[in-house]
Amino acid sequence: SLSSITIPDSVISIGSYAFQSCTSLSNITIGDSVTSIGSSAFQYCTSLTSIIIPDSVTSIGGSAFSDCSNLSSITIPDSVTSIGDYAFSSCTSLSSITIGDSVTSIGAYAFYNCSVTSINIPSSVTSIGDNAFSSCTSLTSITIGDSVISIGNNAFQNCSNLSSITIGDSVTSIGNSAFYNCSSLSSITIPDSVISIGSYA
Repeated sequence: SLSSITIPDSVISIGSYAFQSCTSLSNITIGDSVTSIGSSAFQYCTSLTSIIIPDSVTSIGGSAFSDCSNLSSITIPDSVTSIGDYAFSSCTSLSSITIGDSVTSIGAYAFYNCSVTSINIPSSVTSIGDNAFSSCTSLTSITIGDSVISIGNNAFQNCSNLSSITIGDSVTSIGNSAFYNCSSLSSITIPDSVISIGSYA
């Protein structure tokens, strides 16, 4: 029945499963000393509509906010360097995503089945995990920064409205089924840096 929580500035980490399945939790204030948000910390918090992540956070754990079906927007600050596997997976109302300029890796299934329409992957990111944006059926355009080396398997699979993609000049591999079933994609430019294109890409 917990509806709101204020995590004070004395707290430096939020452990795994700390608030999992708090289905009435609609308001969270995270203190300015938290550096890590643990795995599944807010998973299945289905009443959560928005979250402000402070600039102190450096890592977002696996499934940290997955299945928060009413979460509509997220801003990941420049302090965050890694977004864990399934971190925002199946956040089906998540339409606005801002990724900070220090994130180096986007985990597998990180934004799977979200409703985002466009996404800018900053130049700090070097890898896009398997299924990272798969089944984001509202996604129409994506810009992949110039530091991305690998696009994971199924990374944009079933993004049926994706019509525009810009791939940076550092990508060397495009994974299996990376753009499989992207039925609205009309043109794509594969840069000279790419040496392998996976099956069903």
